[in-house]
Amino acid sequence: MAQLVNLPPRVQETDLKGLLKQMWLIRYFEEKVDEFFAKGMIHGTTHLAVGQEASAVGSIAVLEDRDKITSTHRGHGHCIAKGAEVNKMMAELFGRTTGYCKGKGGSMHIADVEKGNLGANGIVGGGFSIATGAALTSKMRNEGYVVLCFFGDGASNEGSFHEAVNLASIWKLPVVFVCENNQYGMSGPVKEMMNVEDIAQRAEAYGIPGKVVDGNDVFDVMNGVGEAVERARNGEGPSIVEAKTYRWKGHSKSDAKKYRTREEEQEWRAKDPIARLRDVLVQEGLLTEEEADSIKAEAKKEIEESVEFAKDSPMPTIDDLMEDIYA
Repeated sequence: MAQLVNLPPRVQETDLKGLLKQMWLIRYFEEKVDEFFAKGMIHGTTHLAVGQEASAVGSIAVLEDRDKITSTHRGHGHCIAKGAEVNKMMAELFGRTTGYCKGKGGSMHIADVEKGNLGANGIVGGGFSIATGAALTSKMRNEGYVVLCFFGDGASNEGSFHEAVNLASIWKLPVVFVCENNQYGMSGPVKEMMNVEDIAQRAEAYGIPGKVVDGNDVFDVMNGVGEAVERARNGEGPSIVEAKTYRWKGHSKSDAKKYRTREEEQEWRAKDPIARLRDVLVQEGLLTEEEADSIKAEAKKEIEESVEFAKDSPMPTIDDLMEDIYA
């Protein structure tokens, strides 16, 4: 059970209700998206992170507004935690002109540079170079911001991971590499894809800290990422933080999950990060049962409203086809 101890200085008890609401927004957003894909109302593909809400929310909670993130193909939670508008996100997935990419990008291409979200990415490992480059910019211009680079366990086997971590290490760049280890790279279990127990061990090869946290415990995530962010901001260079978690859904909407057991799924569902945070806040007297239910209802209402916003928004026309292609 998570405990309210040793929280990073930027995270006060008054923030925790907001974190609970963010986690519910992510859960309800993704459940709606899952529903609409099944009904054929949303097209393309999507990768859901239901069950991983604590790793996104806890990591971003320790950032300052000026800090940046890079996301992944499984990035809805990162976007919401960094302040994205759920109306514009839902509209994007519905292919409407009011979406973040005017309906042309879909699930894997949401970005909000004004909020410091440098973008989701359909390329596995595609965020490493972007995050490292942004951190280099911060250092060369003395702008003082830190970059969080989210990636999955499978991406740590890409060449871009090793190139980016190596350069960030030798240049002492203000970047934190946050691995959301959800136990599977597509249908392959992590233990069959690499010969190390913890992905964070790979930090040793580059002379930087590596830390493992419970990715379903928002407090453990905040503490681990918070230490790494503080280190980066103080000019001490990058770190790797591995959040061990689990995706409840398949790799993508076409995944029947035949490669894992229902017993395994139930074991991880019992570690639901939202329920864990809610229970701690109630037990600590920071939240009543009624307030917890109200926060949940508010989040659900916002997502329902985002659906109506998306449905009421216009589709792109043929005249929009060539817009935004050239600078």
